[in-house]
Amino acid sequence: MYSNGDIFVGEIIGTAILILFGAGVCAAVTLSHSKAKASGWVVIAFGWGFGVLAGAYTAGPLSGGHLNPAVTLGIAIDTEEWGKVWVYLLGQMVGAMLGAVLAYLVYYAQFNANVSGSVKDKVTSAHEPTPTLGIFSTIPEIRNTVANLVTEIIATIALVLPILAFGLTKGLGESGTQTLIVAFLVVGIGLSLGGPTGYAINPARDLGPRIVHAFLPIPNKGTSDWSYAWVPVAGPLIGGALAGLIYNVAF
Repeated sequence: MYSNGDIFVGEIIGTAILILFGAGVCAAVTLSHSKAKASGWVVIAFGWGFGVLAGAYTAGPLSGGHLNPAVTLGIAIDTEEWGKVWVYLLGQMVGAMLGAVLAYLVYYAQFNANVSGSVKDKVTSAHEPTPTLGIFSTIPEIRNTVANLVTEIIATIALVLPILAFGLTKGLGESGTQTLIVAFLVVGIGLSLGGPTGYAINPARDLGPRIVHAFLPIPNKGTSDWSYAWVPVAGPLIGGALAGLIYNVAF
């Protein structure tokens, strides 16, 4: 249905918008000298949801607006169409990295000002992520590999399985309402399931910005926490695959 070129461009644009909104709201809530400083988890959840809304609607005509390798994997398992999966994944990774750079540029002055005052005087451990990493990628509240992985698997099933099931409701896709519902689904996952790990539920969303964080000239940024980086990649991919299998068996 979609050409490789359209898929690639659509997923870059859509995922970039998603990350611009998502990393942007995290920066707004986290960084000093931001007017939204400390506005809370509800604001973050809705910011990510609106990012899904804007990104998926924008990418929809070009690629269907997957914006997430776990979604692409679940759909591929359901449809058994694997030929274009690599195009989706490549576009999503490029888009996620681009969106992270754009969010950094928007909050450039705040990133630099974040070293002032008490933050400037704080000695950051070489082995501990600073708050700026949480703007770009997820950090578990309690570092327990098995628990963190299980959380990401379950949260991603809670995303991908409903997305697949929405396709059974006649008219949702044609009317565009399905994308709106998915956006609210992401908000709900953030509010209900996001507490333990920060709900990556999207390998590109976590890995792309983490790579960008490693290279950006952010003052006192600390480590990019690569020892944890595989969890928000593996967990969502496992969850997406399980969602596709469950859908095939149950529906």
